[in-house]
Amino acid sequence: MKNMTEGSIKKNIITFAIPIFFSQLFQTLYNSADSAIVGKYLGEEALAAVSSSGNLIFMITSFFIGTSMGAGVIISRYFGAKDYERMSKAIHTNVAFGLIAGIVLTIFGISATPTLLRWMNTDEAIMPEAVTYFRYYFMGAVAVVMYNVLTGIMNAVGDSKRPLIYLIISSVINIILDYLFIGVFKWGVGMAAVATTISQVVSVILCVLYLVKKDKIYRLEFSKIRINGSVFKEIITVGIPTGVQNSVIGLANVIVQSNINSFGHVATAGYGAYIKIEAFAFLPITCFSMAMSTFVSQNLGAGEKERARAGARFGIITSVTLAEIVGVVIWLLVPEFMRAFTNAPEVIEYGITQGRTEALFYMFLAYTHCIAGVLRGAGRAVVPMVVMLSVWCVFRIILITVAMKLRHDIRLIYIIYPITWFISSVIFFIYYIKSNWLDGYVSKKKVENE
Repeated sequence: MKNMTEGSIKKNIITFAIPIFFSQLFQTLYNSADSAIVGKYLGEEALAAVSSSGNLIFMITSFFIGTSMGAGVIISRYFGAKDYERMSKAIHTNVAFGLIAGIVLTIFGISATPTLLRWMNTDEAIMPEAVTYFRYYFMGAVAVVMYNVLTGIMNAVGDSKRPLIYLIISSVINIILDYLFIGVFKWGVGMAAVATTISQVVSVILCVLYLVKKDKIYRLEFSKIRINGSVFKEIITVGIPTGVQNSVIGLANVIVQSNINSFGHVATAGYGAYIKIEAFAFLPITCFSMAMSTFVSQNLGAGEKERARAGARFGIITSVTLAEIVGVVIWLLVPEFMRAFTNAPEVIEYGITQGRTEALFYMFLAYTHCIAGVLRGAGRAVVPMVVMLSVWCVFRIILITVAMKLRHDIRLIYIIYPITWFISSVIFFIYYIKSNWLDGYVSKKKVENE
């Protein structure tokens, strides 16, 4: 547990962000291990099958995960205001919602798989393996959602170290199972999803065992797991826009994926492998975006507006700088990184082309995500939702559609990503300096003082 309303701003943010960084690093490593092991042992068609479902999985799960992020903002706010009764209600409401969401996702994901993959123009050569992978993955949807819900509770109260420990354990389990199921037993691409599900279940069990202990103000009690109407309304006020924001990004990526798929399974495999590499650029972006939401929310809950502003400024600058450094490294070394996933020259070439087009513009990607995290923590989640919907979904899709009709060249798709990152960054920059974003929430502490 970490109270971020007191002490050094930089130290608070960095010590909170570092465990999240390593958590995301291990998650990226074991997600990459899935693709690397599949690509090496089962070939490029199996790699394409796994890659073809990635954006679709993100689109479907991100709404519910985004909603749980909204709950994290509310939990942080009550923690900062020392309103532990309302905080407990928010925790148990979020857990109840997560369980319901996981069940809905399982049913929908398994039943809708073939239809969704065909909508994405998935190559018929990889369709059977893609369907298998997708269905096995969604059998573990409850574990996926609950892992994000439970670690979100810990992050909301400033405990980012314990989720790191649990993720390291699950990452090791996932890699070992991947190697056994695919490399040793040759059981097929669906077993990569089974390995992921088993590792996620282990993480959830570890989270629950910790949260039910009696010595915490944020203790989880099974008898209290229910949806509290007033608290749930607060959660969805922040969570629904965040969920929609995540989903529209996912929707745009699904449409992009369908255009990528039109170039054949080799292009799909190359795109999928590069996305795993690009995930490393998201490490400083994700950790500081999450840190910003928690830091800003806790401090606004305590009535510390200027502290929230100073922390936001530091987090944004740090994230942008680190993301650009990672981008330069990827630009330089993308050929070597691609060879970790496949030995097929054509697949490698697609990944190199994408990396050399996008990697030097990650500073804009970082800026957009960090501002979104700040505004989410300030209770203004609708703003990033509108910007992402307008620029990253509608405008990006229009650009790609027009570009593909004028010239069927995959490089045009790669170029459009940095263009839309830049546009959203400009919009957020103008909003950030012109608006009174800190006035989105009046703290309980301030009301009592008045």
